[in-house]
Amino acid sequence: MHATDDAGKTVAQNDTENQFDVGDRLRLVRQSYGLSQRALAVKAGVTHSLVSLIEKNKVSPSVASLKKILEAINYPLTDFFALSLPPVDQIFFRADELTPLSKGPLTLLQVGDAKSHSVQIFHEFYEPGADTGETMLAHEAEEGGVVVAGELEVTVGSQTRILKRGDAYLFNSRLPHRYRNIGTERCEVVSAVTPPYL
Repeated sequence: MHATDDAGKTVAQNDTENQFDVGDRLRLVRQSYGLSQRALAVKAGVTHSLVSLIEKNKVSPSVASLKKILEAINYPLTDFFALSLPPVDQIFFRADELTPLSKGPLTLLQVGDAKSHSVQIFHEFYEPGADTGETMLAHEAEEGGVVVAGELEVTVGSQTRILKRGDAYLFNSRLPHRYRNIGTERCEVVSAVTPPYL
């Protein structure tokens, strides 16, 4: 699964009219738990300024850091995005119906409602220099993907490979891993994770 760095600089751009307001949603969730920004930050082990900047939409949090904040209050990430998810029985999806889970240098778009299925599918876009963060990712799942355009550096455990258009990857997500666009062109990837990570 792909996220971005915990400094909150990851993520993506969905050029649709109906973008999910992460900042407003986080504020509503926090207030429903009766917590101040500082109290939530302390529980999550992040800085007060990060929570404040996210709520003001001054920074786009990585999926990893948003997940960390929500887990501190036992609030599922899937519920966080529930308001923007399509109907469970929807089968076909136009490009503008994919759910944006991140915006910024790394665009992460989800197909459908992952919590209603045993697989999570993503359409990802990495701008030059974008990556999933300095911290290696690791979770209970299997994942794979195909590079559709550009090139992507993929590190899994002690192995690193630069994949180009048509190249693919498949591995046990329990192994520490990281994705990075070290090229000069936008990289596009279609990937899947099972069971869903987010």
